[in-house]
Amino acid sequence: MNEHLVDYSVVIPTTGRANLRVLLESIGAAAGPKPLEIVVVDDRPGGDDLSLPGTVPPVRLVRSGGRGPAAARNAGWRQATGRWIAFLDDDVVIAPDWPVRLADDLRDLDARTAASTAHIDVPLPAHRRPTDEERGVAGLATAQWITADMAYRRSVLEEVGGFDERFPRAFREDADLALRVCLAGYRIADGHRRTCHPVRESGTLASVRAQRGNADNALMRRKYGARWRQRIGENTGMLPRHARTTAAGAAAIALGLAGRTRAALACATVWTALTGDFAARRIAPGPRTPREIGRMTLTSALIPPAACWHRLRGEWRHRHATHASPLALLFDRDDTLIVDVPYNADPTKVRPVPGAADALRSVRAAGLRLGIVSNQSGVARGLISPAQLAAVNSRIEELLGPFGTWQVCVHGEDDGCACRKPAPGMVHQAAAQLGVDVRRCVLIGDTGADVAAATSAGARAILVPTARTRPEEVERARRAATVARDLTEAVRLAMAGVS
Repeated sequence: MNEHLVDYSVVIPTTGRANLRVLLESIGAAAGPKPLEIVVVDDRPGGDDLSLPGTVPPVRLVRSGGRGPAAARNAGWRQATGRWIAFLDDDVVIAPDWPVRLADDLRDLDARTAASTAHIDVPLPAHRRPTDEERGVAGLATAQWITADMAYRRSVLEEVGGFDERFPRAFREDADLALRVCLAGYRIADGHRRTCHPVRESGTLASVRAQRGNADNALMRRKYGARWRQRIGENTGMLPRHARTTAAGAAAIALGLAGRTRAALACATVWTALTGDFAARRIAPGPRTPREIGRMTLTSALIPPAACWHRLRGEWRHRHATHASPLALLFDRDDTLIVDVPYNADPTKVRPVPGAADALRSVRAAGLRLGIVSNQSGVARGLISPAQLAAVNSRIEELLGPFGTWQVCVHGEDDGCACRKPAPGMVHQAAAQLGVDVRRCVLIGDTGADVAAATSAGARAILVPTARTRPEEVERARRAATVARDLTEAVRLAMAGVS
């Protein structure tokens, strides 16, 4: 086993749960390479020091002041010294050979693999159907990038800045970090180790309190756009339905107070139908005991307005949140995606630049939209026909995959059009056709005209110089944009928001 495989630290944020002592004792007694250190981060706002067992290695206690798990994990990994940081939640149960399994998972990971996830097992009762709360916790078993047991390279945490501390609860902070890591060009590997996450009783109104996470969803939307759920592998959420239910209930109350009885009854009927359907969907897969039915009936009426309230609160709170992550990447065509053949009319001469296919594949996997903005004055000059241009562009898609928009200017330099780069027309049109804010676009090209078109439109730009890029263009780009060595680096920088 290579030495670096045992070079890891364990970080455990805690609010003082009883299982913490059991977890620490399990780590101390587990077979396999010991961590360099165990850092326990006390995230309680105050109180006495935690009573911790003696372990090998000894536990180091850090306080984070009750600012939530994102801040607690940051405080922990910044105090740790290992090359790998193994995050564990304080309520998990690890296997007796967990260190061995962790080392096995990390053994052959290459430098572009930033993290390793464990499989999370949630024990459910064998003698009855699971309750709504138990089913909710069981969702951890299929959640992507769950930090209940996840090991990150310390160098990658430093590169992306760690967890975003604007997420104040154990919700979305792990998906946000993983998405930023993937956008920076890294991969996250599925490990083979297994860790148990028991279900704990959270009270009758736990599902209502959980709606506070809608405020965090607002921050995710601000950072990653309307399709953020797709980018983290989730289906459409319940908020649109909750909004309809809440609107129907509010309208029924308002109309009733205004004396419009018939309209109020109609809205109340809609509210009752939506709420009843929601409750039935939650009751059907459960144990259907009187206690569970009563809880589902009550919380199904409370969840929709709670969800809407917290989402509105989040939208207001994060209205000025920065959004470095782009929603679309736009590319110049010649000498950026394909090797330039002046006024090429022959599809058989199309050759992608090195790394183009892999770079575009990573962009599509991240859920970003793609477009091309290209000057093709050969049409105006009579050197290539529109049909030949279309055939060449079709060949590009055969080799590199589909693009969401093709913006091509066929005018000459003296035609005075608004589309030819360095004019911003094609960049605006591409953003409009892709349905994204132009400020969330990055244009990657090889000339000063590409940079000027992007910056004039309000987009960001990355220059990938070639032998034909003039030195003064590169110098200007260093002041107004970002300069990358090649297309692969340009895509990595764009996805990470460095532009």
